Amino acid sequence: MERDEGTLVLVADDEASIRDVVKLFLGDEGYAVETASSGEEALAKARELAPDLAVLDITMPGGMDGLEVLEELRSWTSMPVIFLSARGSPAEKVTGLRCGADDYIAKPFHADELAARVRAVLRRADSRSETSATPDRPGMLRFADVEVDFERRLLRKQGRPLWLGRTEWLLLQQLALNAGKVVLNTELLRNVWGRGYEDDLHLLRLCISRLRRKLGLPAGKGGSIRTYVGVGYALMLD
Repeated sequence: MERDEGTLVLVADDEASIRDVVKLFLGDEGYAVETASSGEEALAKARELAPDLAVLDITMPGGMDGLEVLEELRSWTSMPVIFLSARGSPAEKVTGLRCGADDYIAKPFHADELAARVRAVLRRADSRSETSATPDRPGMLRFADVEVDFERRLLRKQGRPLWLGRTEWLLLQQLALNAGKVVLNTELLRNVWGRGYEDDLHLLRLCISRLRRKLGLPAGKGGSIRTYVGVGYALMLD
Protein backbone atom coordinates (compact mmCIF):
# COMPACT_ATOMS: atom_id res chain seq x y z
CA MET A 1 0.00 0.00 0.00
CA GLU A 2 1.46 3.37 -1.02
CA ARG A 3 1.49 6.26 1.37
CA ASP A 4 0.23 9.64 0.20
CA GLU A 5 2.52 12.64 0.44
CA GLY A 6 2.10 14.89 3.47
CA THR A 7 0.89 14.18 6.99
CA LEU A 8 -0.81 10.81 7.41
CA VAL A 9 -3.54 10.32 10.02
CA LEU A 10 -4.84 6.87 10.96
CA VAL A 11 -8.51 6.84 12.02
CA ALA A 12 -9.84 3.74 13.81
CA ASP A 13 -13.54 3.40 14.61
CA ASP A 14 -15.96 0.50 14.32
CA GLU A 15 -18.66 2.79 12.87
CA ALA A 16 -18.23 3.36 9.15
CA SER A 17 -20.15 6.66 9.30
CA ILE A 18 -17.70 8.09 11.85
CA ARG A 19 -14.71 6.92 9.82
CA ASP A 20 -16.14 8.54 6.69
CA VAL A 21 -16.94 11.83 8.42
CA VAL A 22 -13.52 12.13 10.08
CA LYS A 23 -11.78 11.23 6.83
CA LEU A 24 -13.80 13.92 5.02
CA PHE A 25 -13.08 16.57 7.67
CA LEU A 26 -9.36 15.87 7.88
CA GLY A 27 -9.06 15.45 4.13
CA ASP A 28 -10.49 18.94 3.73
CA GLU A 29 -7.70 20.16 6.03
CA GLY A 30 -5.08 18.68 3.71
CA TYR A 31 -4.25 15.48 5.61
CA ALA A 32 -3.89 12.05 4.05
CA VAL A 33 -6.20 9.70 5.97
CA GLU A 34 -6.14 5.92 6.34
CA THR A 35 -8.96 4.15 8.19
CA ALA A 36 -9.36 0.97 10.23
CA SER A 37 -12.53 -0.70 11.52
CA SER A 38 -10.99 -2.57 14.46
CA GLY A 39 -8.18 -2.37 16.97
CA GLU A 40 -6.31 -5.21 15.31
CA GLU A 41 -6.52 -3.54 11.90
CA ALA A 42 -5.37 -0.25 13.41
CA LEU A 43 -2.25 -1.88 14.85
CA ALA A 44 -1.47 -3.61 11.56
CA LYS A 45 -1.78 -0.35 9.60
CA ALA A 46 0.22 1.56 12.21
CA ARG A 47 3.11 -0.87 11.73
CA GLU A 48 2.79 -0.87 7.95
CA LEU A 49 2.28 2.85 7.30
CA ALA A 50 3.92 4.58 10.30
CA PRO A 51 1.29 7.36 10.42
CA ASP A 52 2.07 10.75 11.93
CA LEU A 53 -0.97 10.60 14.26
CA ALA A 54 -3.77 8.20 15.19
CA VAL A 55 -7.37 9.04 16.08
CA LEU A 56 -8.81 6.09 18.02
CA ASP A 57 -12.28 5.24 19.24
CA ILE A 58 -12.19 3.63 22.69
CA THR A 59 -15.16 1.28 22.29
CA MET A 60 -14.50 -1.19 19.48
CA PRO A 61 -16.48 -4.37 20.24
CA GLY A 62 -15.33 -7.83 19.25
CA GLY A 63 -11.62 -7.38 19.76
CA MET A 64 -9.10 -4.87 21.06
CA ASP A 65 -10.56 -1.60 22.30
CA GLY A 66 -8.83 1.75 21.94
CA LEU A 67 -7.14 1.57 25.34
CA GLU A 68 -5.58 -1.77 24.45
CA VAL A 69 -4.48 -0.45 21.08
CA LEU A 70 -2.81 2.53 22.76
CA GLU A 71 -1.04 0.28 25.26
CA GLU A 72 0.35 -1.83 22.43
CA LEU A 73 1.37 1.24 20.40
CA ARG A 74 3.20 2.73 23.36
CA SER A 75 5.37 -0.39 23.60
CA TRP A 76 7.08 0.45 20.30
CA THR A 77 6.17 3.97 19.12
CA SER A 78 5.68 7.46 20.51
CA MET A 79 3.28 8.39 17.70
CA PRO A 80 0.72 10.92 19.02
CA VAL A 81 -2.75 9.53 19.71
CA ILE A 82 -6.10 11.30 20.12
CA PHE A 83 -9.07 9.45 21.56
CA LEU A 84 -12.41 10.19 19.89
CA SER A 85 -15.06 8.57 22.04
CA ALA A 86 -18.72 8.65 23.06
CA ARG A 87 -17.46 8.20 26.61
CA GLY A 88 -17.34 11.89 27.46
CA SER A 89 -17.41 11.96 31.25
CA PRO A 90 -14.49 13.59 33.12
CA ALA A 91 -13.56 10.19 34.59
CA GLU A 92 -13.36 8.61 31.14
CA LYS A 93 -11.20 11.47 29.87
CA VAL A 94 -8.88 11.10 32.85
CA THR A 95 -8.54 7.37 32.15
CA GLY A 96 -7.70 7.99 28.51
CA LEU A 97 -5.11 10.64 29.25
CA ARG A 98 -3.54 8.60 32.03
CA CYS A 99 -3.11 5.75 29.60
CA GLY A 100 -0.91 8.00 27.48
CA ALA A 101 -3.24 9.66 24.97
CA ASP A 102 -2.17 13.11 23.81
CA ASP A 103 -5.72 14.45 23.71
CA TYR A 104 -9.33 13.33 24.15
CA ILE A 105 -12.38 14.48 22.17
CA ALA A 106 -15.92 13.47 23.14
CA LYS A 107 -18.58 12.56 20.58
CA PRO A 108 -20.52 14.28 19.16
CA PHE A 109 -17.73 16.55 18.00
CA HIS A 110 -17.43 19.63 15.81
CA ALA A 111 -15.30 19.49 12.67
CA ASP A 112 -13.42 22.66 13.58
CA GLU A 113 -12.60 21.32 17.04
CA LEU A 114 -11.27 18.06 15.63
CA ALA A 115 -9.09 19.86 13.09
CA ALA A 116 -7.77 22.26 15.74
CA ARG A 117 -6.91 19.43 18.14
CA VAL A 118 -5.13 17.49 15.41
CA ARG A 119 -3.09 20.56 14.45
CA ALA A 120 -2.18 21.25 18.09
CA VAL A 121 -1.05 17.68 18.78
CA LEU A 122 1.01 17.58 15.58
CA ARG A 123 2.66 20.89 16.47
CA ARG A 124 3.66 19.46 19.85
CA ALA A 125 5.05 16.37 18.15
CA ASP A 126 7.07 18.54 15.75
CA SER A 127 8.52 20.61 18.59
CA ARG A 128 9.51 17.48 20.50
CA SER A 129 11.39 16.13 17.49
CA GLU A 130 13.89 18.99 17.83
CA THR A 131 16.02 17.45 20.55
CA SER A 132 19.44 19.01 20.08
CA ALA A 133 20.66 21.39 22.78
CA THR A 134 20.53 25.12 22.03
CA PRO A 135 21.02 28.26 24.13
CA ASP A 136 17.26 28.11 24.84
CA ARG A 137 17.14 24.38 25.59
CA PRO A 138 18.96 22.61 28.44
CA GLY A 139 21.52 19.93 27.66
CA MET A 140 21.93 17.83 30.81
CA LEU A 141 19.84 18.24 33.94
CA ARG A 142 19.86 16.47 37.31
CA PHE A 143 17.35 16.65 40.15
CA ALA A 144 16.48 14.23 42.94
CA ASP A 145 17.75 10.89 41.57
CA VAL A 146 16.73 11.74 38.00
CA GLU A 147 19.10 12.54 35.13
CA VAL A 148 17.81 14.04 31.89
CA ASP A 149 19.86 14.32 28.71
CA PHE A 150 17.85 16.63 26.46
CA GLU A 151 20.35 16.50 23.62
CA ARG A 152 20.05 12.71 23.25
CA ARG A 153 16.53 12.61 24.72
CA LEU A 154 17.44 10.11 27.43
CA LEU A 155 15.94 9.90 30.90
CA ARG A 156 17.27 7.83 33.79
CA LYS A 157 16.25 7.35 37.41
CA GLN A 158 18.90 5.82 39.65
CA GLY A 159 20.71 4.86 36.46
CA ARG A 160 17.72 3.02 35.00
CA PRO A 161 16.08 4.25 31.79
CA LEU A 162 12.60 5.76 31.99
CA TRP A 163 10.11 6.43 29.20
CA LEU A 164 8.00 9.57 28.96
CA GLY A 165 5.15 10.27 26.60
CA ARG A 166 5.39 13.20 24.19
CA THR A 167 3.35 15.58 26.30
CA GLU A 168 5.19 14.66 29.51
CA TRP A 169 8.54 15.18 27.82
CA LEU A 170 7.62 18.62 26.49
CA LEU A 171 6.18 19.60 29.87
CA LEU A 172 9.41 18.58 31.62
CA GLN A 173 11.39 20.53 29.04
CA GLN A 174 9.32 23.67 29.65
CA LEU A 175 9.94 23.40 33.40
CA ALA A 176 13.64 22.72 32.82
CA LEU A 177 14.03 25.80 30.64
CA ASN A 178 12.87 27.82 33.65
CA ALA A 179 14.46 25.72 36.42
CA GLY A 180 14.12 27.43 39.80
CA LYS A 181 11.39 29.74 38.53
CA VAL A 182 7.61 29.49 38.70
CA VAL A 183 6.10 28.88 35.26
CA LEU A 184 2.52 30.11 35.01
CA ASN A 185 -0.26 27.61 34.35
CA THR A 186 -1.37 29.53 31.26
CA GLU A 187 2.18 29.60 29.90
CA LEU A 188 2.63 25.85 30.32
CA LEU A 189 -0.72 25.13 28.69
CA ARG A 190 -0.02 27.44 25.76
CA ASN A 191 3.55 26.19 25.16
CA VAL A 192 2.82 22.48 25.61
CA TRP A 193 -0.72 22.07 24.25
CA GLY A 194 -1.07 25.19 22.11
CA ARG A 195 -3.31 28.23 21.94
CA GLY A 196 -6.87 27.59 23.01
CA TYR A 197 -5.84 25.37 25.92
CA GLU A 198 -4.92 28.15 28.36
CA ASP A 199 -7.93 27.51 30.62
CA ASP A 200 -7.68 23.71 30.73
CA LEU A 201 -6.15 23.48 34.21
CA HIS A 202 -7.52 19.98 34.74
CA LEU A 203 -5.48 18.72 31.79
CA LEU A 204 -2.33 20.37 33.16
CA ARG A 205 -2.83 18.98 36.68
CA LEU A 206 -3.38 15.51 35.27
CA CYS A 207 -0.19 15.61 33.19
CA ILE A 208 1.86 17.00 36.08
CA SER A 209 0.55 14.19 38.28
CA ARG A 210 1.46 11.60 35.64
CA LEU A 211 4.93 13.13 35.20
CA ARG A 212 5.58 13.08 38.95
CA ARG A 213 4.40 9.49 39.21
CA LYS A 214 6.73 8.32 36.45
CA LEU A 215 9.66 10.21 37.95
CA GLY A 216 8.85 8.95 41.46
CA LEU A 217 8.50 12.48 42.83
CA PRO A 218 6.23 13.56 45.68
CA ALA A 219 3.44 16.04 45.06
CA GLY A 220 3.02 19.47 46.63
CA LYS A 221 5.51 22.10 47.69
CA GLY A 222 8.26 19.81 48.94
CA GLY A 223 9.10 17.85 45.79
CA SER A 224 11.34 18.70 42.87
CA ILE A 225 8.28 19.73 40.83
CA ARG A 226 6.58 22.17 43.16
CA THR A 227 2.99 23.32 43.00
CA TYR A 228 2.07 26.96 43.47
CA VAL A 229 -1.69 26.69 43.77
CA GLY A 230 -3.56 28.90 41.32
CA VAL A 231 -0.28 30.17 39.85
CA GLY A 232 1.90 27.48 38.29
CA TYR A 233 4.72 25.00 38.80
CA ALA A 234 8.49 25.11 39.27
CA LEU A 235 11.26 22.56 38.80
CA MET A 236 13.76 22.84 41.64
CA LEU A 237 17.25 21.48 41.08
CA ASP A 238 19.47 19.97 43.77
